[in-house]
Amino acid sequence: MLYDPEDLVVFDIETISEAPSFASLSPEWKSLWESKAGRSLLPSEPVEESYASRAAVMAEFARVICISMGYFLRDAQTGRLCFRVTSCYDHDERQLLQTFLQKLELCFQRRKSAMLAGHNIREFDVPFVCRRLLVHGIAIPSYLNFQLMKPWEIKVADSFQLWRFGDYKQFTSLRLLAAVMRVPSPKDDIDGSLVGPLYWGTADDEARIKQLQRISAYCTKDVVATANILLRFIQMPLVGEEDVQIADE
Repeated sequence: MLYDPEDLVVFDIETISEAPSFASLSPEWKSLWESKAGRSLLPSEPVEESYASRAAVMAEFARVICISMGYFLRDAQTGRLCFRVTSCYDHDERQLLQTFLQKLELCFQRRKSAMLAGHNIREFDVPFVCRRLLVHGIAIPSYLNFQLMKPWEIKVADSFQLWRFGDYKQFTSLRLLAAVMRVPSPKDDIDGSLVGPLYWGTADDEARIKQLQRISAYCTKDVVATANILLRFIQMPLVGEEDVQIADE
């Protein structure tokens, strides 16, 4: 078996650009964006459009606004495999990251063989979180700091990497992989491309909290879908809606 599902700590992050638009950046940051993006811009892509479409995935120009995480456990009465998921979100990225680390630490304390899991977390979520931790002067836990590990020491169950089977030309989205693996797709009225516009499209903090709640619900569904995909890789039955527990803590 590739992994024991009860060892997995599945998580996903949602990110937005630091500013609502390229026009709202300071002259210094406009210059920095032009320098960064200029290396990968298509000749026909205006710099304003590139900021709107790409800044949210670049840790130097973006921040985390929501993190959902979950883990498998056995029901004490029935012995059925369940999945418990929780989500945290905040305007204050530093506070959000600290809350996430506290929850993550509890998971690793309770599981001797705990391992991080998710979709494309090795190339995106983990590096992004580590970079933002550094920005805020927060110590990076050893189990997140992959650059201090030898390749064979990195304990991760990454559905994106597992589906590659060593083919590094392959890119498969979570939605596509869920469809291929016959996992119920996380249906929602938003997707990742709408997270930034939803957040920045509101005028005040109260309205943004409501949008953060929508983003949180979307992120939670992605974590559940990823968890079921990871069960597919080890030929185990999927966890149904009745066995998914949404926790506040």
